[in-house]
Amino acid sequence: MASPLEVFANTIRNLSAEGSYRDLCDYLTKSSDLLAKNTQHLDNVLETLDVQQHSLAILAILCAKFNAPASTAQNNRYNQAHDFILNCNGEHIRLAPEMFAELCHLITAYLVEQKQAIQGIYLIKKAISKMQLFDSQLTSIHADLCHLSLLAKCFKETLQVLDIDITGMCQESSANPPFDTKHYLLYFYYGGMIYLAVKNLDRALYFFEVCITTPAFAISHIMLEAYKKYILVALLSHGKVQTVPKYTSHVVTRFIKPLSQPYHDLASAFMNNNIPELNSVVTKNTELFARDHNVGLVAQVSTMMHKKNIQRLTKTFLTLSLADVALRIGLPGPADAEKIILHMIEDQQIFATINQKDGMVVFRDEPEKYNGPEVLIKLEAELGACMDLDRKIFTMDEEIQVNPQFVKKVAGVQDEDQPKNTYAM
Repeated sequence: MASPLEVFANTIRNLSAEGSYRDLCDYLTKSSDLLAKNTQHLDNVLETLDVQQHSLAILAILCAKFNAPASTAQNNRYNQAHDFILNCNGEHIRLAPEMFAELCHLITAYLVEQKQAIQGIYLIKKAISKMQLFDSQLTSIHADLCHLSLLAKCFKETLQVLDIDITGMCQESSANPPFDTKHYLLYFYYGGMIYLAVKNLDRALYFFEVCITTPAFAISHIMLEAYKKYILVALLSHGKVQTVPKYTSHVVTRFIKPLSQPYHDLASAFMNNNIPELNSVVTKNTELFARDHNVGLVAQVSTMMHKKNIQRLTKTFLTLSLADVALRIGLPGPADAEKIILHMIEDQQIFATINQKDGMVVFRDEPEKYNGPEVLIKLEAELGACMDLDRKIFTMDEEIQVNPQFVKKVAGVQDEDQPKNTYAM
């Protein structure tokens, strides 16, 4: 008499040969308990299956192995999962996207626990490409890729994914939203942190804004942390805290500000150019900023205030001593002023020269005339991006217009607007 695992393997091969993949998905769901009870013998089943023909069955087995306790799970499960993701049949695994995403989450958690995050960056990126129907489709495993990149401090591969604007979401389950909202929020939160790490402030600000403007009935901790960084990045990028868009959920606009009051106090002191008040806020909330892991950003905001004051001096003076600069912007001494000015010259925030002999700074006009070929190339690239965006918006608008739910809703509103027939019979 055949054992339950032999029956399982035979059923898998028969359904795969018939091409009954929907039935196969249902069978694998019902067999989850069987796999969980026999994790020590699952390698024998894997040896009888082909990665291209039986991708769904191998996926279910690997999920069972990763969900098993560490004492019973085999040590080779990561290598098996690695080979599976690289070689599996994309059409098959897209029939069970929720299960495939679960495997990727489990692999990510395993690599984080083993402190081997860098090993998973290429692997999870490959998993995303297997799961997507198009490049701009968001999946729940995008957040895993960003998480691994942040831990490994390796951003090149992940930036190639982040630079693609999202125009759709992968339907990993029949529920609404299509996958856990946590993964959606974490993608934009982690993505904003990655852009911060590579000094792309505008893109970081956009990602944090998407995170806090996500429709919500309650404020999540992820949204709160994103809002704190949103304030700091807005100060660094624009010198002020921008008003959140009108489509932000009411619960967010009402309750998130009281939960982040120290950050608003910091922003108020910055926008009022009040250096003593800014220093007081930083000193008073040092522990809070450290607990939020925002000490570095707060320090950059303090430095940015000094830079902003130096830029004001360039509009008033042609020459100024380093000692006068330090006195006027509230720095301890000329050496501190020289250090900041050198950084600003390097970043082309100001145009000046420093005479080391007499300690004088000479402010100059901007030499760029914006009439070179580089400017034309940049304008053409930005124009092309705008045209691509216009085409995407037009396509999305067409899809919405023919969406049955949208048509039904619009038709219902129109019926309510029509005057009721009150003629007596």
